[in-house]
Amino acid sequence: MKKLFTLLSLATILALFALPGAMPSAAARDLTIVGWGGTTQAAHKIAYFDPFTKETGIKIVEDEWNGEMAKIRAMVETGNVTWDVVQVEAPEAYQGCDEGLFEQLDWSKITDKNNLVKGAAFDCGAGVLIWSTVFAYDADKIKDGPKNWADFWNVKKWPGKRGMRRGAKMTLEIALLADGVPRNEVYKVLSTKEGVDRAFKKLTELKPNILWWKAGAEPQQRLAAGDVAMSMAYNAWIYRVNQEEKRNFKIVWDGNLYSMDYWTIVKGSPNVEKALKFISFSMRPDRQAVFFNKIAYGWTAKGTGKHISPKMLPNLPTAEGHLDNALLTNVEFWQENGESLEQRFQAWVAK
Repeated sequence: MKKLFTLLSLATILALFALPGAMPSAAARDLTIVGWGGTTQAAHKIAYFDPFTKETGIKIVEDEWNGEMAKIRAMVETGNVTWDVVQVEAPEAYQGCDEGLFEQLDWSKITDKNNLVKGAAFDCGAGVLIWSTVFAYDADKIKDGPKNWADFWNVKKWPGKRGMRRGAKMTLEIALLADGVPRNEVYKVLSTKEGVDRAFKKLTELKPNILWWKAGAEPQQRLAAGDVAMSMAYNAWIYRVNQEEKRNFKIVWDGNLYSMDYWTIVKGSPNVEKALKFISFSMRPDRQAVFFNKIAYGWTAKGTGKHISPKMLPNLPTAEGHLDNALLTNVEFWQENGESLEQRFQAWVAK
């Protein structure tokens, strides 16, 4: 009798689960947001994740990744999508959009695109932060410092080695800026054979004085050690070492190259509506202000600046004046030309 009851109970349970909507679905899982980890993600949690959950009741699960697109590609191809919102750099955002790996964003559910800075709103991504490639020098050692990339090349007035990133992207643009090409013509010039030759000719002038770096931590280390007089670097890294090690490394903003990280939604996510609500939340100036008062990146929501502390503001790429003579990295250009230019660049470095 007990066995019969067990069998009947099991049958009843199975019947219930067979009803429409009775089975637990992927849509029932919490919203999973993936970032780079570290201090940036810790600031995301304070500025966005926890307040969003408090305001909406939508729970967030955090995860981290290293930018390996193959993982997202595998999720989409197998239909086993376990991530929802992912923070990606601009090249991967555009690449993933072209490949159909990210959802097309419904901007009517996020914000008016005019509320965001240039480049922050595109089909598959919402700009979450801006980071700049600048150059810096030790203001304790150099009092009358350089003001632009042309000065960076002037080893007669400012003797010493120059730190530069060992890669074609941004380095070729910088060479043209140093050679006097207006920032709004850089990619037009770089799109021609003559323009590429011009960039390499300018780099050849400085080559005997260049120390190449690959990792973002290297420029600050070499400045501190006195290995270089000035170095191409990422602005947030310079800010961090100034704060943590009480250095006096001065950033030169004129001619900085800036790019963005984007929030994207993985294609096939069962939480698209929740994801759109989160992205909309993170585009609010009051929320971005919390983040950018902690991390020295630039905001993407107009109006955020008035909420930034006077002490922090000068360190951010979007502070007044810092983007006036800046160059937005052209992702499409590098998608089309990156492989050939990188091959030529690495062969030139090795000579």
